[in-house]
Amino acid sequence: MTQKVAVLGTGKIGEALLSGMIRGGWSTENLLVTARRPERAEELTARHGVRAVSNAEAAKSADTLILTVKPQDMAALLEELAPHTPADRLVISGAAGVPTTFFEERLAPGTPVIRVMTNTPALVDEAMSVISAGTHATAAHLAHAEEIFNGVGKTLLVPESQQDAATALSGSGPAYFYFLVEAMTDAGILLGLPRDKAHDLIVQAAYGAAVMLRDSGEHPVKLRENVTSPAGTTINAIRELENHGVRAALIAALEAARDRSRALASGQG
Repeated sequence: MTQKVAVLGTGKIGEALLSGMIRGGWSTENLLVTARRPERAEELTARHGVRAVSNAEAAKSADTLILTVKPQDMAALLEELAPHTPADRLVISGAAGVPTTFFEERLAPGTPVIRVMTNTPALVDEAMSVISAGTHATAAHLAHAEEIFNGVGKTLLVPESQQDAATALSGSGPAYFYFLVEAMTDAGILLGLPRDKAHDLIVQAAYGAAVMLRDSGEHPVKLRENVTSPAGTTINAIRELENHGVRAALIAALEAARDRSRALASGQG
């Protein structure tokens, strides 16, 4: 935590990461931020007590650069950073679908690069951050990345070849659950419940189910069977989900998300 870290392109996820590091014990003196708009930079300084700098200054001053800009903006950012980034800087990318080789080809030879896919629950310190090493990143670099991202949730190390799948499953994952909650809320209204009561019932059911999955160690099939009594309400609902191909639709949706991540990696817009 004595190293200097810069978060570049500090949007919602970048700010969540920044605030998590501060709560985890990082000194604001060792944290830098950059932002596209001056008013955003001023806001970050006022809220967190960190210094806002230019991208070039961040590259010159920080030991670790965390790049949180959108994938389509990454090439322009690297072009700006390359003349100012020594090969001993650790570069951490949070851009979906952009491989570590993309950075290694544009930065000084030997620059260590780590690819991380986190998700929006970082805003409430419940993120899942999937971490992969580039060609020159060492075990110490990976441990440093874990230390940073553990401040906003959990971390998992995977080979980079699994990043597109992790993006589909975890990076985009919260949106699938929001979609299901939205659909179930509409169903509750159709069944005669007020929207606010339907929402509260479903959110608590989802939260409780997630905690049981995390803490019980039981397979989800076992937990589902515990709710499913013979000829009861649950089995009738499960039958309809299977009849409508919900399982197949989820698999197809995740494959589509994975394929889109691969398309981004290959430079397709």
